[in-house]
Amino acid sequence: MWRGVWRELCRRRLIRACLWVIAAFTLVAVYGEVVYRYYQAVDRTPSYQQVNLSERYLPPSFLRHPFESVRQAAGESAFRRVWRGFGNLAYRPWGTDNLGRDVLQRTVQGARIAFLVGVVTSLIAIPIGMILGCVAGYFGRWVDEGIVWLYSTMESIPGLLFILAISMVVGKGLLGVYMGIGLTTWVGLCRLLRAEVMKHRDRSYVMAARSLGYGNGRIIFRHILPNVFHIVIITFSIRFPAAIGTEVFMSFLGIGVQGEPSWGIMIGNARLRLWQGMWWELTAVTVVILAVVLAFNLVGDALRDALDPRSRERES
Repeated sequence: MWRGVWRELCRRRLIRACLWVIAAFTLVAVYGEVVYRYYQAVDRTPSYQQVNLSERYLPPSFLRHPFESVRQAAGESAFRRVWRGFGNLAYRPWGTDNLGRDVLQRTVQGARIAFLVGVVTSLIAIPIGMILGCVAGYFGRWVDEGIVWLYSTMESIPGLLFILAISMVVGKGLLGVYMGIGLTTWVGLCRLLRAEVMKHRDRSYVMAARSLGYGNGRIIFRHILPNVFHIVIITFSIRFPAAIGTEVFMSFLGIGVQGEPSWGIMIGNARLRLWQGMWWELTAVTVVILAVVLAFNLVGDALRDALDPRSRERES
């Protein structure tokens, strides 16, 4: 089945382009994490945080900053002269901000934070929704009523306010973002899995497993869950960009990431200078967010079509 799904995704040019965008976003995030960990290890101020007032508001060009961080990371190595030669080319493809910091490097670090938020919040929310949805759909009765009451109560609270409340309790920073988004976005997956498990619990393969004496846990997680796991994959592909958007909004409000170049912080800083004609920082971040969110949403729609049994039956 998965080979067929992969062929279906690769058959469409638009989805292939989206997969390339997602792969590029992942590689950029990994590169940003390596750079971040390197500067932490050597206990130096990262190049994307260094203030250089002599290079404030430099417009985009193709002559300076991408090799600047590599040149500084090289230190006293044998390649120092080579990187200094590149650095002297006055090279700034995405321009600089109001403190002379390279917009490209800061956007890369924003991709690192966005990737971490999408992955970590999914690792929190998906297991909660998956376990509660499977248990509610399989056991029914008072167990189902209790879980339905729980997620109905969670859903009745405005999501953004709940996220902000949890973040304020846990504390500002990435931990607050992780907990706030992760603990409030499991309801949709729980509801979908509950409905699907209800349809599967009375089917013949489940009855056969019961007749063989298998326990409820084994039936749920070894027999039913693999048949509904495509819903988890589709949900992940859709909620990943939603988590990125929520983190951007929280950082824009000043409640999210602190002291790091998040995309939300960059948008909040750049909008104040847009009326002065400094458009490149806001444009760069907006275009990157649009590309990443659109790619994930289109791939999620394609996965839903490819994994839906009814659409496969219509095609056959």
